[in-house]
This record gives sequence, structure tokens and C-alpha cells, in this order.
Amino acid sequence: MPASTPIADLADIDLSDMEFWARPLRERHAAFARLRRHPPVFFTEPDLGPVPTGPGYYALVRHADVVEASRTPQVFASQPSAISIPDLPEGFNEFFGSMINLDDPRHARMRRIVSRGFTPRMLAKLQDDVQRIAEDIVDDLVRTGPCDFVSAVAARLPLTVICELMGIPEEHRRMVFDNSNIVLAGNDPDYLGADVETALTRLLTAGGELAGLLAELAAERRAAPTGDLTSALVTADIDGEALTDQELGSFFILLAVAGNETTRNAISHAVKLLTLHPEQRELWWSDFEAYAAPAVEEVIRYASPVVWMRRTVTRDHEMNGHRYRAGDKVVLYYASANRDSAVFTDPDTFDITRHPNPHVGFGGPGPHFCLGAHLARREVTVMLRELHRRVPGIRSTGRPERLVSNFVNGIKSMPCAF
Repeated sequence: MPASTPIADLADIDLSDMEFWARPLRERHAAFARLRRHPPVFFTEPDLGPVPTGPGYYALVRHADVVEASRTPQVFASQPSAISIPDLPEGFNEFFGSMINLDDPRHARMRRIVSRGFTPRMLAKLQDDVQRIAEDIVDDLVRTGPCDFVSAVAARLPLTVICELMGIPEEHRRMVFDNSNIVLAGNDPDYLGADVETALTRLLTAGGELAGLLAELAAERRAAPTGDLTSALVTADIDGEALTDQELGSFFILLAVAGNETTRNAISHAVKLLTLHPEQRELWWSDFEAYAAPAVEEVIRYASPVVWMRRTVTRDHEMNGHRYRAGDKVVLYYASANRDSAVFTDPDTFDITRHPNPHVGFGGPGPHFCLGAHLARREVTVMLRELHRRVPGIRSTGRPERLVSNFVNGIKSMPCAF
């Protein structure tokens, strides 16, 4: 299915084919609009070589289906995996997915312990840190001039925030950045190589290095706690519950990847969208604070940095007129739900005044709603506020280089000027 050939009808849409995800965004959104006019469509799973091909999956593309599945975790379970459509080994899923791949009561236990680390004092300090880091980044941008926006601005903020939050020394931060790119590389050969075996090796190596770094840091913090999140996590004890070393390492992989990659993509998409829609930039810039909250929500809806999550049906169940069987795999396409015309007026229009805006860009309602949503909103808002204040004319000056992935709507690089 060459990317230059228009999609003629429903039978030509294959969400398991990476050539579909290489198509221009407008073609992909048009395909999802076509899928939304039909009952859940069943797709076969891709051939991943050493990974057995599974039974296939239903694509949940309507907002109503995504929301209901999200709020019904007893039927639509995150185990064995929420981040992989093929059934990978159980240890692999927990190592790379942490609590994302767990259901209650294990999910509730881990989330309870992790949440304990985010005390009011730490959250207040974190807000100050985000502001300081954003100011430093824009200082450097002004000195540097036109550059790659992703590496110079968008990627630096969440990476620095997470590393400072966890107490990661400066000399390890490049490693954290590079390995987080690999873990969320999708199918991009620039990060994973050209074959499945190489990709799995690089993925396991990246995860191992991230977990190893946290294991060393955890040992230091147990011996001499400081005020960082690592110290809070290794010393947390709620009714006798604490994170094991394996859980701690897996959570760091989740934090480093989800907190870094998705936020940087939201910031990158924001600048691209404001370049493509100058009337929206002019409106937002006319009163930044008045429009900031709805504008950030619209960026998340429109860009949908995380494209999907998977669930597995635990028992026979009927939802919105379709009968699912125990064991069925379903994939919640947030990128499609966020363009559902049954919920959003003119869904393909970027509108920073949109209200209401019940997007599912941070996941649907329920126990797996993004734990870092508040921090992500804060980072995007602060970074754009600094750009508005210091370089209000910043714009993308060329076509973004997009990540080859069906999981993350990522931008690898994007030239900018101001």
C-alpha cells in the first residue's frame, strides 16, 4: 500500500501495516474517520519474526468506545500488556511498562506508593524548577539562533525536569535521553536498526542501562537519603508496602520514557501548529494567560502524542452494540477518539478556544489516567510562555522529521527560526 496511493475504501485500511503509519497525517485521520463510521474493525497482527503472531485485535476508534473501555478495567484489562499488541513475555511487559501493564490490586498498590513520593513540598519545588529550567533553555536559544527546535528546546525541558526530580547526575543525562528514545522508538530504524533481532537487542540494552542507573542511585539514597524523588520512593513505606528494586527500576523506565518523550512531542507539535495556524498564534499571543489552559488542551487533543493503548477482554461483554469475547484484544486509538465528530465540533480544526474539550490525550477516565498529566500540562505551558515572552516570532521553518511509529506521534527534529 504505497503512501502515494489514496485509500479507496475500508478494506484498504490496515493499521498493522507500517506503510499506513508512513502516510501523511491528513490521510491517516481520513482513514480513521472512515473506520469510525463502522463497528469495531478487526485487524490481524504484524509478523515480528521471533515473536509469535497473535490472534488479532479490534480497533476501538470511537470516543464512546475508548471512554467506556477505559472506565471498565475489570472487563478491559491492562494485563498482560497495554503497550504491545503482540503478546511478549510477561517479564518483558512488566520491565518496560511498570504500572501501565498492571491491573488492580497490584496497580493500585504501586500507584499508591509512587503517589506518596509527590508530596506538596516536592510539587511546589517542581513548579519552581520547571520555570527556572525553561528560562535557561530560552537563554541558550536566544544565544544560539535558528536551530533544531526538538534538540535545543523541546527535548531539554522534560529531560532536565525528570533527571533533577530523580536526582540523576548531569553526566548520566545524555544516556537517559538516548535510551528513552530507543524504548519508545516504535519501528524507527534510526534508533532500532533494520531487523527485529537488532531492535530487541537495542531495546533490552536500553532498558537495562536505565534500570541499572536507578539501582545504583537507589542504593546511594538508601544509605544517605536526600530530598529527591528517588529518596522518597526507596524510603516509602505505606502499611508495610514498599517498592522492590525491580519495581523501582521499571517505574524509572516508565518515568524517563513517558515523562520525556510525550511532553517533548507536545511542545514540538505546539510550535508546528502555531506556525501552520497564524491566526491561532495571534489570538493566543494577544492574551497568553487567558488562552493558555484551553490552548494546551487543544494541542494535546489535536496532536495526540500517544496514539493508542491496548486492553484484553476478561469476560464476554457487550459494549455499544458489539459483543466481545473473553480473550479478545482491543486497541484504544486515542488519536482517532480525539477527532470523533460525535463529540468534537469541526474535529479537524485546531481551535485554542475549544470548550468543552473532553479529549483522551492523557488516556481515558479510570485508574490508568496519566499520573503525570498535571506535570505535562505545567511543562508545556511554562515552555510556551517563555517562548512567547522572549521569542514571540518563533516558528518552524521546514518539514518535521517524524518518528516511524504507530504508538507515538513523535517529531525527531524540526528546524526553527525567530
